[in-house]
Amino acid sequence: MFDGLKEKLGRFSSDVEEDVDEDAVEEDAEATEQAAGENPEGVEEDRDESPASGTVEQAADAETAERELAREDAAGDGSADSERVDRPSEPDREPTADTKSETTGDEETPAQVDEDDDGAPASQSGEDADDTSEDVDRGLAEKAKLFATGKTVIDEDDLEGHLDDLEIALLQSDVEMDVAQEILEGVKANLTGETRRRLESTGNIVRDALREALYDVISVGQFDFERRIAEAEKPIVIVFTGVNGVGKTTSIAKLSHYLEQEGYSSVLANGDTYRAGANEQLREHAENLDRTFISHEQGSDPTAVIYDAVEYAEANDVDVVLGDTAGRLHTSDDLMAQLEKIDRVIEPDMTLFVDEAVAGQDAVNRAREFDAAAEIDGTILTKADADPQGGAAISIAHVTGKPILFLGTGQDYDDLERFDPETIVDRLLDE
Repeated sequence: MFDGLKEKLGRFSSDVEEDVDEDAVEEDAEATEQAAGENPEGVEEDRDESPASGTVEQAADAETAERELAREDAAGDGSADSERVDRPSEPDREPTADTKSETTGDEETPAQVDEDDDGAPASQSGEDADDTSEDVDRGLAEKAKLFATGKTVIDEDDLEGHLDDLEIALLQSDVEMDVAQEILEGVKANLTGETRRRLESTGNIVRDALREALYDVISVGQFDFERRIAEAEKPIVIVFTGVNGVGKTTSIAKLSHYLEQEGYSSVLANGDTYRAGANEQLREHAENLDRTFISHEQGSDPTAVIYDAVEYAEANDVDVVLGDTAGRLHTSDDLMAQLEKIDRVIEPDMTLFVDEAVAGQDAVNRAREFDAAAEIDGTILTKADADPQGGAAISIAHVTGKPILFLGTGQDYDDLERFDPETIVDRLLDE
């Protein structure tokens, strides 16, 4: 299940891990070179001080020296003038080599009064250079600190290109465009600035970031289906909608079997009065499961069929009514009107949308359209075992704001799997 998408996500994790680890090696080499350069041979180090910690202190000293130098520059001529005023007068004497040097140092040179093309003093460009140098020193200091603690950091450069590859992989797996963007933003936010120890596997961090981003998208709207069944007033009425041929009727039979295992009785009602053979199909499932089956003649009012099933359940202490409806497209105005009538008259406790996982983007679009036309409470995806991509499973909940509740994973009545977001994400990312 979803093997194609799993492979693509695994490739993304491996590629990011490889690049980040290569950058970490380069950073280690740079930090080591810096430490060696600031500790030349012949200079003894404190025995208790490691080269890495020395690098940190040297970086901090460099920052302090830069700040002191800036303050001295700001004091500038004012401090010099003050010194001249306070100094006692001295007798005239012949200029010596030392005094000549001082005089030369105080005189302004042409370079100091030059201005650039915009009229700014030449010293301003020097200040800009000092600011840039300070930023570089600060960056080196941060790297040195990380190096000393055995850590490295993941930045946007490490992710450049990989997120584009991930986007293509998601779209190729039928993940809806907005959902893919949501996942990318989540991965980027979860990874950028992440600090790790150099001996720690980056792949674990990347998978954790992917896991969180995927979970946030897949788990939208999740609720405890079993608890809702347990707490609702009986009989509970569940109506099924969707297009023809996606396994809607079989899903009703599977859910009836699932509910029986949970200790609930059910009655099956065929509200699909338009399709020839619909009665026979659902009746066969009812007989196989030993369930009561409620139906009317073809062409009857679907609302009346489900209403009769509710009456039967109330009279016979049946816990759940499972009502089929005609397969329809959102453009079938008369059929959508029937669905609206069922919703108005029966007031079902849940309306479940059924579609095929393998339909991918088409299933996502239909889910959106059905939810807009007649609000759904959740989704059952059939044929999930045959879906290598997983795009519908990832996208539908986020697009509709309603959860995927079950996955159909085969032809038997037992082949209905509760949709658990954590389990799905683990399947996609576990090695």
